Amino acid sequence: MSARKPYIREMPKSWWLKNRFFTAYMVREGTSVFVAIYTAILMVGVLRLSQGPEAWNGWLEAMGNPLAVVFHLVALALACYHTYTWFAVTPKAMHVQLGAEKVPDRLIVMAHYGAAAVASLVVLFLAGWG
Repeated sequence: MSARKPYIREMPKSWWLKNRFFTAYMVREGTSVFVAIYTAILMVGVLRLSQGPEAWNGWLEAMGNPLAVVFHLVALALACYHTYTWFAVTPKAMHVQLGAEKVPDRLIVMAHYGAAAVASLVVLFLAGWG
């Protein structure tokens, strides 16, 4: 084993704030925390639904709290931002070719938005809102 001390470069905690690309990446990844919390809240709602009308109504009442409503609005905004940024990077990870021609990036992104819109309409229809 060598007696030399290995070089360990100092890395400030705010390293990602110095580059716009890394800042956008970290913000996008941070939005997933809110999506995970929202998912946990929905799972609790399903659990309460399985426990009967009293538990379900208690959960619904809790969701009517102004703090819960604000959280849901923030989570919705962050989920929309996450979706926008994810769809924007999709062409970099998904190279589609038709014959010798590469499908334009814009078409791939628009196909994702179209698929999301169709899926949303199907869910709304199944939920009885359509």
